[in-house]
Amino acid sequence: MGNRLLQEAKKFVEEAKNATGSGQHEAIEKAKNALSSAYANSTLAQKKQLRELQNELDQLL
Repeated sequence: MGNRLLQEAKKFVEEAKNATGSGQHEAIEKAKNALSSAYANSTLAQKKQLRELQNELDQLL
């Protein structure tokens, strides 16, 4: 996978956490997609990091 998809997922989760109002819904959807893409192509260690990011995202819902 490389770090690119993992880094993108981190970036989108941070954006979702900082978004407000109607922009937050769109930011959450982007973060979900990024997490899904990254998870499909990740190592076990990366999957652990991605699960932690997913937990952060779930707290926004």
